[in-house]
Amino acid sequence: MFKPKAARIEALEAAVRSAIGHAEWIETVRVSEQGRATIILRADPDDLAASEARRMEAESAARSVKGIAEAHAALTAEREPAPATGTRRVRKGARLSEDAISQATPEKRDGIAPIPNINRIIAVTSAKGGVGKSTVAVNLAAALAKIGLNVGLLDADIYGPSLPTMLGTVEADPRTGAHGKLEPVEAHGMKSLSIGYLTDPDAPMIWRGPMVMSAITQMLQDAQWSNGETPLDLLIMDTPPGTGDAALTLAQRVPLTAALIVTTPQEIALADVRRGAAMFAKTAVPVLGIVETMSWFEDPMGQRHALFGEGGGSKMAASLGLPLLAELPFFTEIRAGGDAGIPAALGEGPAGPLFASLAASVIAALDDLDVKSAPKIIFED
Repeated sequence: MFKPKAARIEALEAAVRSAIGHAEWIETVRVSEQGRATIILRADPDDLAASEARRMEAESAARSVKGIAEAHAALTAEREPAPATGTRRVRKGARLSEDAISQATPEKRDGIAPIPNINRIIAVTSAKGGVGKSTVAVNLAAALAKIGLNVGLLDADIYGPSLPTMLGTVEADPRTGAHGKLEPVEAHGMKSLSIGYLTDPDAPMIWRGPMVMSAITQMLQDAQWSNGETPLDLLIMDTPPGTGDAALTLAQRVPLTAALIVTTPQEIALADVRRGAAMFAKTAVPVLGIVETMSWFEDPMGQRHALFGEGGGSKMAASLGLPLLAELPFFTEIRAGGDAGIPAALGEGPAGPLFASLAASVIAALDDLDVKSAPKIIFED
């Protein structure tokens, strides 16, 4: 008859400890009701042979314990290093050491070379996915092109390239011209490139920062965005969502003129906006302002419904010291235009004037950057 589980674990730990010599190597000991023992030992990365010897000894010792039907021991990938002298583990409300902060500080953007024939690059960003960032990027670019600017649109959202669908260019096949550079796809009065033009749409994009940056650099540097006589006035860049490896690498390595941040009104999205704003502040990229999407839904009786909350974008903009550039409601034409490949900014419906107003606000904010310093983002306690 098996011993009670607690007693078996105690006996097992004692046997393993005796066999390997020190309790500090033991990470986890488990025993199932059927008497199967699992032992996890901490590995010593400086002496893997000794770690393996301990594993075998622990396994043998476990099998000798009464009530253990079978035993398996495994090693962790590496032993967790002890905290350095003078530092503590980070907990909520804790402060990082100065050394840790210096190691985590993003690279400075000094000395980033401009892209030939592109006057300004604006990153359309979001601190989380699913907030309508790509919709804003496409319609902003279309609105800017509609008023006569020479506009390019770069889909740098490697993990979810939606630009080909939203521009109606899914079947496009960019070619390399006589000059040896990739020819952007022209649609709706603007030039576009997307990783979606160059990859299998069903293939997963399991890329980290360096691979993402390599692909984006190629689309920036090795593309014929202009013939040299008429450079792009603006390149709108739809960036990967979040503040992870890919987004941070872009902020550090691309000569961005400025960024704008897209969010929805609810608190869970706004919490991430602060992280995105902090990333741009640390990489010295000016933020033009906040664009709130899904602000409200208007029913057939003309009654507005704030499905995702109300006023979140304006409150966040005020707390960060940034302007709220637009509040974009649910409009069927915006969704339908994206699905059909015809940006709603080019249509005659109510979404057109909203995107035209956003384009005007962006131009005004860019003009302000030319005559005064970028707004300083404020983080209030």
